Amino acid sequence: MKSQNLLSASIISICIVVSMLIGANALINRNKQDKTISVTGLAERNFESDLIVWQSQFSAKSMSLTDAYTQIKKNNETTLRFLISKGVPDSAITFSAVDLSKEFNYIQDNGRSQNIFDGYRLTQTVNITSGEVEKVEKISREITELINQGIEINSFAPQYFYTKLSDLKIEMLAEATKDGLLRATTIAENSDAKLGKLKQSTMGIFQIVAQNSSEEYSWGGSYNTSSKKKTASVTVKLQYGVK
Repeated sequence: MKSQNLLSASIISICIVVSMLIGANALINRNKQDKTISVTGLAERNFESDLIVWQSQFSAKSMSLTDAYTQIKKNNETTLRFLISKGVPDSAITFSAVDLSKEFNYIQDNGRSQNIFDGYRLTQTVNITSGEVEKVEKISREITELINQGIEINSFAPQYFYTKLSDLKIEMLAEATKDGLLRATTIAENSDAKLGKLKQSTMGIFQIVAQNSSEEYSWGGSYNTSSKKKTASVTVKLQYGVK
């Protein structure tokens, strides 16, 4: 009986020691931090837009709806001839549907106010989409020729785009990753450590702003369309192990 009690006590003691060892090992592993280096790689690229989109809008007004339609059709034909004479192909020109609105004059007479019908206003937009950026830029500045022909026309600022944006983004991601690797290697070497494998990578925001401008970056990513010459930038967050 005594020997059985001694055996039981020994087993309990061993279990307690083992439990303490397991708990201590778990605590050590839990408190052990992975040795890593986190860096942000950056790539920037200047480029010039290869696609321009330009819009202008002309209108006609008359007390007669029929006369207004006759005039807007004439303006359409004159505008088309003007663009073709400047070397713009038919395939690059798109006319919108005609927009109709009624205009009124607000007057007061002897303390009474009323709206007096002032005619029908018809408006149409012409859109030019072309890879001949310089040519369309020049035409947009020559739009006064149509004004001199009696056409009431407004010219909007051109918008500039880049058709190879997907390829550019891939190239810049590679550059940003390479830049991040260089930064991480430099940090490791100056810390008497050796850079290990890449553990995690996250692409940052892709931004496009005007070249040499004070245009602000956006957390959601900005895409400038008002400038022909642009600067693209992208960041990549990288985390490497350290040996």
